[in-house]
Amino acid sequence: MTAPVRIPFPVVDEVSRHCLQEEEPETVHIEVHLPGPVDQMRLRKAFTEALHRHPRILMREAKGPWYRRRYEWELTPEPDVEVVTFAPPGPRALQDARTRALTEAPPLSVSPPIRLEVVDSVLFLTINHTALDGPACLRVLATAAELYGGRDNAPAAPPVRPAEPRQEPSDTPTSWSPPARVAPGTPDPSPGNGMLVTELPLPHRPKGSPYTVNDQLMVTTALTIAHWNREHGARPRPLRITMPVDDRPRDTTMPIGNGTRLVEVPFASAELDHSDMSALLRRTAERTRALKALPRPQLGHGAALLTAPWAPVAARAALTRTLRRAAAPWTSTTLLSNIGRIPYPLDFGEETGRAHAVWFSAPARMPRGLTVTTASTAGRLHLALRWSRALLSHGDGAHLRDLFEHYLHTTEVTP
Repeated sequence: MTAPVRIPFPVVDEVSRHCLQEEEPETVHIEVHLPGPVDQMRLRKAFTEALHRHPRILMREAKGPWYRRRYEWELTPEPDVEVVTFAPPGPRALQDARTRALTEAPPLSVSPPIRLEVVDSVLFLTINHTALDGPACLRVLATAAELYGGRDNAPAAPPVRPAEPRQEPSDTPTSWSPPARVAPGTPDPSPGNGMLVTELPLPHRPKGSPYTVNDQLMVTTALTIAHWNREHGARPRPLRITMPVDDRPRDTTMPIGNGTRLVEVPFASAELDHSDMSALLRRTAERTRALKALPRPQLGHGAALLTAPWAPVAARAALTRTLRRAAAPWTSTTLLSNIGRIPYPLDFGEETGRAHAVWFSAPARMPRGLTVTTASTAGRLHLALRWSRALLSHGDGAHLRDLFEHYLHTTEVTP
């Protein structure tokens, strides 16, 4: 019998594995709304075949002795469990599925570390973020949609933007001091994450603008948190917003796993008075372009050193957790993950139809305690706010949503 293929954990997977916490599971949630009903047998068959078309997703954490120097993924020929389940309909079925996506991570010991739950005509993908990210699983879902409905689900071509010479922004704020934290609202006594999803109009952007919708979302996020912190009496401090950058192709050759690299976009507190929105948008665009162009390891050079196999994983895990706690004051203020326009039609055929709303949410563990995730489908912006209950309550989330909507509108400046 052939031994299963084993793959050492990449840097992102290992750091996440070292720092797992039961009270705040590292899950990514994807929520896809379809206009028509879903056939159970056809979806199970299509999704299982999609897993085989992307075999890197069929993996589980390999067992090993305590003194092993690496965690390893073990690839499996088949899923260990039934991945697709169907929840009974009911008045709270949607909300309950969202709650499960935040509180119940698919185990790493079972292949694959994802699940697909169907509630009426809504698909809930829950991903263990130690193993996979949202764009990779969306690629698998697009393959399943094509197999289910027989329609072409090839990705749309990315927008073409003129090449610009690489240049360093002249007025980037320094990052030597700890950034602002999101001020506490009314913490919820129960552990874990809360979430709120909403649909908004895409912000208008004049033709030929030197900034993108992503830059508008970045400015909106910064202004929202600055306003929230002022309301809650926090001393003005510079903000740093983490932004995932994904350079992978979107076709069937897309590498499956955790493939984004993280960059941090800084804002000086004085910039966020939004009196000159055009200037703020231009400066933000310069910063994001420069950061995207810089070659950089996914989590920086320090993480690569920590995950080198110079000691057993148990020892390196303890060191990683200690360093993470020590570095908590320097952790960025929040994370903005903008998926952008969903690149696939997610067309499940004549009866089930094409997705008209897709939401993502990223983990919101302390010390950040808040993540903002956006995507656009069918000309609408789909926003998910996710927070640590140790920091915010549902009412706080609703207020942050209202602030976000307000500031998103203020970025619609005319030339």
